[in-house]
Amino acid sequence: MTLSNGRPYLAIPGPSVMPDRVLAAMHRAAPNIYTGALVDLVDSMIPDLRSVAGTAGDVTIYIGNGHAAWEAANANIFSRGDTALVLATGRFGLGWAEAARGMGIDAQVLDFGRASPVDLARVAAALEADNAHKIKAVLATHVDTASTARNDIAALRACMDACNHPALLMVDCIASLGCDTFLMDDWGVDLMVAASQKGLMTPPGLSFVWFNDKARAVGKSADLRTPYWDWTSRSKPEQFYQYFHGTAPTHHLYGLREALNMIVHEEGLENVWARHATLARTVWAAADAWAADGAFRLNMADPAHRGHSVTSMRLTAPDGSRLRDWCEHTAGVTLGIGLGMAPPEDPAWHGYFRLAHMGHVNAHMVLGALAVMDAGLKALDIPHGSGAIEAATRLIASAAPERK
Repeated sequence: MTLSNGRPYLAIPGPSVMPDRVLAAMHRAAPNIYTGALVDLVDSMIPDLRSVAGTAGDVTIYIGNGHAAWEAANANIFSRGDTALVLATGRFGLGWAEAARGMGIDAQVLDFGRASPVDLARVAAALEADNAHKIKAVLATHVDTASTARNDIAALRACMDACNHPALLMVDCIASLGCDTFLMDDWGVDLMVAASQKGLMTPPGLSFVWFNDKARAVGKSADLRTPYWDWTSRSKPEQFYQYFHGTAPTHHLYGLREALNMIVHEEGLENVWARHATLARTVWAAADAWAADGAFRLNMADPAHRGHSVTSMRLTAPDGSRLRDWCEHTAGVTLGIGLGMAPPEDPAWHGYFRLAHMGHVNAHMVLGALAVMDAGLKALDIPHGSGAIEAATRLIASAAPERK
């Protein structure tokens, strides 16, 4: 017998849960792409995209996923042979370095492993050793979607300033935008990338690059920039089609407009951040209870270094995969795989898994996912501590007292 029939819950870290309002906004006939309502809709989104990033700088929209955002950022900043210092705290930091190397950039990686944040002392040492200032930019990930490590970007900027190094600070916010607090201008970030399918609650297919005047100036000499990736006309278009270097991604734009309405104009960005912080702590409360007995552990030991959008977990292999399979096929909750935590051919790969709590997610969804996981641990006789659901519900209750 299966109990999975009914509305499934895709609790993976992207694509995240799409609000019905976003899906409904996309369910319409194709519009005129030359003039009229679509042009006005895109013009209205630019200030909101700046708002969610915390910047007064420019933003460009690309038709593509997060990997496209990496390539767009690289193309507009670097020339072949330039040096980038990449700070890797998980699979996606390494991925950005691989993308850079594939474009002819000398990507020098400081790898901090899969369960630790950036060590600023090591960053300072690397920058201070660069007497010729060959490093053109430092590339960092705010929250790595795989390890779920969260880095202190403001502290990283302070470290770079203390070293008196002129490198740009470029940050990947694909897993964190609209979930974790991020203040591009206040934190001294020069360029930031994100995509539509996580905290922005829109189907995969849009990516974004935000950049300030310093990044624009540095990038003027970039020889990797090609007509499609060039942010010059995209950020300051004279004609509507230049936003997208061709046909607009019409239905994604309708969906994104509705998502931004929900985030910026209805719930409010600070409330969105607070909701994600509370739901993350709810997951961690349950995890602490499970970890009291058996092998269950969170990948990031220190809560201060955990992202608020997704949590990486582990059991003894193959229990992680067993639990994922049970949750999906018996109860209708799909957990994320342990991406990048071990090679797929390594038996240890089957110990890791992730629970996403990003975007259009509320208390009953997170509590439901945790209860299903708790049932799965029991059904599969996987040793674990008790009281997880009690701990989670108590945290929700304390965070949301009775409304008067």
